[in-house]
Amino acid sequence: MTDTQNPTVGLSPAEIDHFIQRGFVRINRAFPEDIAEEARAILWRDMGLDASDPANWTRPVIRLGHYGQPPFRQAANTPLLHRAFDQLAGPDCWIPPMVLGTFPVRFPSSEDPGDTGWHIDVSFGTEHPDFMEWRANVYSRGRALLMLFLFSDVGPDDAPTRLFAGSHRRVARLLEPAEEQGLTLRELVEGGFGGTLGLEEVLATGMAGTVYLCHPFLVHAASLHRGRAPRFLAQPPLLWRGGPNEESEVGRRYPVKEAVRQALMR
Repeated sequence: MTDTQNPTVGLSPAEIDHFIQRGFVRINRAFPEDIAEEARAILWRDMGLDASDPANWTRPVIRLGHYGQPPFRQAANTPLLHRAFDQLAGPDCWIPPMVLGTFPVRFPSSEDPGDTGWHIDVSFGTEHPDFMEWRANVYSRGRALLMLFLFSDVGPDDAPTRLFAGSHRRVARLLEPAEEQGLTLRELVEGGFGGTLGLEEVLATGMAGTVYLCHPFLVHAASLHRGRAPRFLAQPPLLWRGGPNEESEVGRRYPVKEAVRQALMR
């Protein structure tokens, strides 16, 4: 796992291979902790809740919209992360994130939030009103990376995102026959995401400022919050630069596409 503020170093060869084989890489101190603190203050304000008053934390999860204020943009665009984006998706192949995706803020609760099922983040066909009809294809149209930004400390009991290591390879093989059209989320679920039996389940834990860069086909899920403090996490995509007709070729020599190529050879 990368743990450095020297952007010229970037990911090591071992980390890049880990991404290709297991579908994710963890970057410690990807953005400063004080930026995470500034962002949390904005999120607390928008929820209308008090960080020092747990009596008002009555819901297991509150979903907040996209945020583009300075601390969020700064968190997503550090030199270290830009270097990692270049290494994984290819230089000039991605669009700098100007907003972060939805924030599912999870609170300590014995109540099941009802959203902890395994899935991948499908990336096109989102005009359909039924999200189960949204789609993904083998070229990963619309998404270069799934990213998990930890804006609070996340331990094993703090509702960490669960990752099925290596599942991106099985999803790639499931998607291949559908070519450009791809499969809906419903079809992917019915296909068992290509099979996850025997895969290792990894918890996306870390200190505030940690970022997980994940292959867009990585199967993942939320978990229940058994800890004490709310968990703040953003899960934005890294978008490809270029339109849908170009995305089969964008970044094809880099790890996001190389992982798929290797998976389809077996």
